[in-house]
Parts: sequence; structure tokens; C-alpha cells
Amino acid sequence: MQRQAASMKRNLFNQDYLDEQFNELEELQDDDNPNFVEEVVNLFFTDSVRLIRNVDLALANEPYDFGRLDDLMHQFKGSSSRCKRAFQGVKQEYATLKTKLDAYFQVAREAS
Repeated sequence: MQRQAASMKRNLFNQDYLDEQFNELEELQDDDNPNFVEEVVNLFFTDSVRLIRNVDLALANEPYDFGRLDDLMHQFKGSSSRCKRAFQGVKQEYATLKTKLDAYFQVAREAS
């Protein structure tokens, strides 16, 4: 199980879903809080659901409020130029990342 979790994590890095910040988060995890990284990621997902909903609402009506969209998209490290097309990609990446990390955390928990 541990080997499978390590392989899944390596693949997430190789596919650029994770970066060095994930390792830094893992360094903060300890025996007192063994699910720290998963809790932080779940907070990210919770915030992302809200942000995605807000961007969807902002894109529902024209003319677009690009000031508002810019603020929202910067939270995803996006930009307001071509935001509608770029946002569709963000939503897809979010869904893929969530699925992959959910599977990783499940295997990691089972390996513990």
C-alpha cells in the first residue's frame, strides 16, 4: 500500500498536479495531526467550490464585470483576459486534481 501511495504521489508530481509546496505541507504534518495535509487540501477544495460558483455567476451575465472576474481569477492564478475559456480549463483541472488527490489520500490512509 505504501508503495502504491508513493507511486501515485510521484505521478501527481510528474503530471504537474503537485509541486514543492505539497512537500512543504507534508513537512508540517506530524503525529499530533496526521491528516494535516489532507485537511489543508480539503479546505482548498471547499474554497474552490465557492470560487468556481462565484465565477460561474459572474460569467452568467454580460457585460462581464472584469474587475470582479479578475479578483476571482487571481485567486486561481488566472487572468481576466480570455477568462471564460481559461476558466473552463480551471474547472476541469480542479475536478481532475480533486479526483486524483482523493484517491491518493485514501491509499495513504490505508497504508498508515
